[in-house]
Amino acid sequence: MIQPVLLKQSFMIALLTAVQAVVPAVVAVGTLYASLVVYGHHFDPSSEAIVIVSVLCLVLVQPPREFSTQLTSARLTDVADIFLRWIMLLLVLLAVGYVTRTFTVYPRRVLLTWAAATPVALIAVTVAMQEVRRRFLTNALETRSAIIAGFNTTSFELARRLENNPGMRVEMAGFFDDRSRDRLGMDAETKLVGTLSDMSQYVKENRTDVIFIALPIRHVKRVMDLLDDLRDTTASIYYVPDIFVFNLIQARPTEIHGIPVVAMLETPFYGYRGVVKRVTDVGFSALILLLLLPLLVLIALAIRLSSRGPVIFTQRRYGLDGREIGVYKFRTMLVTEDGAEIRQASKTDNRITRVGKVLRRSSMDELPQLINVLQGRMSLVGPRPHAVAHNEEYRKLIKGYMLRHKVLPGITGLAQINGWRGETSNLEDMEARVNYDLDYLRHWSPLLDIKILLFTIVKVFRDDKAY
Repeated sequence: MIQPVLLKQSFMIALLTAVQAVVPAVVAVGTLYASLVVYGHHFDPSSEAIVIVSVLCLVLVQPPREFSTQLTSARLTDVADIFLRWIMLLLVLLAVGYVTRTFTVYPRRVLLTWAAATPVALIAVTVAMQEVRRRFLTNALETRSAIIAGFNTTSFELARRLENNPGMRVEMAGFFDDRSRDRLGMDAETKLVGTLSDMSQYVKENRTDVIFIALPIRHVKRVMDLLDDLRDTTASIYYVPDIFVFNLIQARPTEIHGIPVVAMLETPFYGYRGVVKRVTDVGFSALILLLLLPLLVLIALAIRLSSRGPVIFTQRRYGLDGREIGVYKFRTMLVTEDGAEIRQASKTDNRITRVGKVLRRSSMDELPQLINVLQGRMSLVGPRPHAVAHNEEYRKLIKGYMLRHKVLPGITGLAQINGWRGETSNLEDMEARVNYDLDYLRHWSPLLDIKILLFTIVKVFRDDKAY
């Protein structure tokens, strides 16, 4: 909505955006240089470490690019976002550095100083840049008068958000709708200016810069009539689909060879997001496997010596797009069920071995799934995969159940850190778990993955639902 207003300032906007994009990399390299100088070490600008840090900063530590976000985001939110992104970069850097031995050339005190000083400098510089950009964008905008054709949940929410964000510089004049105030369920503070047929005359008589048409899709003829009536005005016109009538996942506008389309149910891992997700999965999984290799060997020996059967149990699960995969687990039971009917483990289940109780309680039975992650069949974070038998049962009972397979299944997930782990004794429990899985798809971000991983570590030691 704001971009057409800024067309005259497009060069300055592009320049500010480019500078903002490289600021994190410049700051990170600059603090590394300062740390080396302080401790009397040589700085090599062509080293592999500098290249890796710069690339990760360009990918992971970026400010918001949307004009509306630049105008309305709170400084505290910006600071928290920068700090969390820096933590994510350090974790990835730790994994890459461990595998490649890239950072062994730097003394430990240099790295610790750099890791502590960089986020402080980064927050200071980024917040300053954000303020410069915010002020420039605000000064470049004039207050614009807006009206909305059609009152519904979406248009009301749009008006509320515009009014609550004065930095957007949009003044809402009110709604136009053919229904009465009582029928629409409007509160006393919401302004109903007139009917749809009154709009054209209102726009001509009043300074109206923006018109939002929020009529239902089925009223195409009415929309076309409105566009015809408004053709002799200079107002910018936008169509606002009533998206809240749909249960959307990762909804976003795009185009296919110039034809505009709206994604309504889609994976969150498109474009660079998929690259970030995969690189993070591979880096952390490889690092964890290397660190825990002695423990994995001890667990395998304990299982082998304590009961008959294979050390690793492979169970059929549904993976990405509902395709069948084999998921690895340390065997914790006397049986290895994988048929048409599978009884979930319960707290007093006599099928669980003595070693299995320890493994299940600590979730160490899931560790072989790190191999599934390296294979590309699973992710560190995502909806937990259910046995094929359970999938076939619940997909018939829970609406939207199979949508959780729009992403790779995870070793841990949003449902698990919210207490929905272990046995699901009834349909309501499974519905709650699936709802969390779908929320993960709707709201995914790299920061959400980090939050889930950190909470998972805490839950391992405090969860009484694991048995």
